[in-house]
Amino acid sequence: MNEDTRRKLRGVSVATLATALFKRGLRGQVVQDVRPIGRRGRNMVGPAFTLRYMPAREDRNTLAEFRRPDHKQRVAIETCPASHVMMIDSRGDATAASAGDILVTRLMVRGAEGIVTDGGFRDAMNMEGIAMPVYHKRPSSPTNLTINEAIEMDVPIGCGGAPVFPGDVVVGDADGVIVVPAEMADEIADEAVEMTVYEDFVLERVQAGETIIGLYPGTKPEHADAFAEWRRARGR
Repeated sequence: MNEDTRRKLRGVSVATLATALFKRGLRGQVVQDVRPIGRRGRNMVGPAFTLRYMPAREDRNTLAEFRRPDHKQRVAIETCPASHVMMIDSRGDATAASAGDILVTRLMVRGAEGIVTDGGFRDAMNMEGIAMPVYHKRPSSPTNLTINEAIEMDVPIGCGGAPVFPGDVVVGDADGVIVVPAEMADEIADEAVEMTVYEDFVLERVQAGETIIGLYPGTKPEHADAFAEWRRARGR
């Protein structure tokens, strides 16, 4: 992806991006009901690499499957490109784990930007120390084989209700995760930066006792003038 766009998206919130996408008619790009394991102190930003699970059929999903060198879950971990975010469609089911700390650590060592599942991860207590953003619904101990089969990768998926196409730009912060269509990423990043600058100005004024009426959103000319002066003074 455009590295300047990545830099910009590191400094804006998922909430701001959701508003920018909503202005373009996109309402369902936030991955619902996922949360970070720990806090890495920076936004997760990268193109999506996808893995899709389907309901497991018992004769196809025994522990012996993990010995297969072509098992899709293992292959996905070894295939996800560096600087990408691995997005897992676990059908929104955290009854069984989408992966565990060993696989997630391997993904980190290979240079991935992060990993997101709308299911759960096992060994969640060990993932607190992983130096890569990790998002899931909740901890889950049983192996994924008990309910899910990893069936294909690098295909369009749904994750937490959000449509995800390979290469879409995924952004995660302390609130959650959002998926920005790849073709919109550059303009959305530019707009979100501008929105963030104005919101920083607004927050400063509100902390000083200013009413939000006419300020947020900005509908009064005097606020536009004050913002322009504030921006000049701060070099923003």
